[in-house]
Amino acid sequence: MSTDVTAKTSAPAPPGKGGSAAGESLLQLMLGGMRRNMRQYGMLMALGLIVVLFAVWSGGDLLLPRNVSNLVLQNSYILILAIGMMLVIIAGHIDLSVGSLTAFIGAMAAVLMVEHHLAWPLAVVLCLAIGAVAGSVQGFFIAYLGIPSFIVTLAGMLLFRGLTEIFLKGQTLGPFPKDLQKIANGFLPEVGPNTNYHNLTLLLGFALIVFVVLQEVRDRKRQQEFALDVPPVKLFALKLVALVSAVLVVTLLLASYKGAPVVLLILGVLVVGFGYLMRNAIIGRHIYAIGGNLPAAKLSGVKDRKVTFLVFLNMGMLAALAGLVFAARFNAASPKAGLNFELEAIAASFIGGASMSGGVGTVLGAIIGGLVLGVLNNGMNLVGIGTDYQQVIKGFVLLAAVGFDVWNKRKGGS
Repeated sequence: MSTDVTAKTSAPAPPGKGGSAAGESLLQLMLGGMRRNMRQYGMLMALGLIVVLFAVWSGGDLLLPRNVSNLVLQNSYILILAIGMMLVIIAGHIDLSVGSLTAFIGAMAAVLMVEHHLAWPLAVVLCLAIGAVAGSVQGFFIAYLGIPSFIVTLAGMLLFRGLTEIFLKGQTLGPFPKDLQKIANGFLPEVGPNTNYHNLTLLLGFALIVFVVLQEVRDRKRQQEFALDVPPVKLFALKLVALVSAVLVVTLLLASYKGAPVVLLILGVLVVGFGYLMRNAIIGRHIYAIGGNLPAAKLSGVKDRKVTFLVFLNMGMLAALAGLVFAARFNAASPKAGLNFELEAIAASFIGGASMSGGVGTVLGAIIGGLVLGVLNNGMNLVGIGTDYQQVIKGFVLLAAVGFDVWNKRKGGS
């Protein structure tokens, strides 16, 4: 900092070039802000570029209202899993069982509702409870017995996949009640006068814009109060414009079709709730602490075993919710459901800014990472890229995201 001050006082701008020097200084300040916030902005910019690329490549089909709605429905369960997986990775662990647990919960839901004709609301509550128990058992082995999460959840992956086969007897079981199907495939109801748009979706979209702006301004003021680095005002304004524009475009696209899907509302509640939890609640700070520096967290009085236990319990509940959404969307439980879901959720977390070493990541980042994968899948299908090449491209995207994280940390440490 002292070097910068010396440079400014010993080398004043030449006469007549003050405006140019001020412009260069502002540009340097903005670039500096970009570099400091590269982890935060990098994937947002990447998502925007991917959307533009496939929108042009597909002749605009990517941004058709129907396709945007399908994009939300097709990726909802992966986004739900990604939220929970992000917390697990921030805490310095991994969970390989969520795909199999998703399939197992779908099988349990089918057995309860289809074979035993249990009312679907009660069956949903029981399935969420089963997911919580499954997650807490794994959390107990990891937190209190000290078995590495990789081993415990690998065992869980095999266990839940086997139980799925046993309960379904190797067959697909369905259909589910129509009210449950609406959670995964339904849309918010029509209200108000005919405006050629879905009024309730417009109202929710505008409310979200107000919330986003207020939240960003509030976070910036809080960072300033604690003397933390904040982006320059112009860069912050540019970020707000980009966020508002993105929310407005998606709102108008959804409102011009059937409105916002019900599952999008569930996702919104999860993002806001877990975002607040990780930013403002004590448990959120403890999750970051044990993932960032476990010995220091212990010395600070953080109950690391309890926090780890709760993180896996939460992951189990979110996996159960994803299993219910997936089964309801396809109106059946299948022994092959949930294949590679754990890999998709892990990839979404790392693409969204999580660090291999733990202690870094955001809930919004998990959503962005999931959307990157979702738009890639959807866009490549629209332009006719084969599934073999799709796997190659997604592999390179994941490798690039993790490589960027390593490069960013090395540059920050140099």
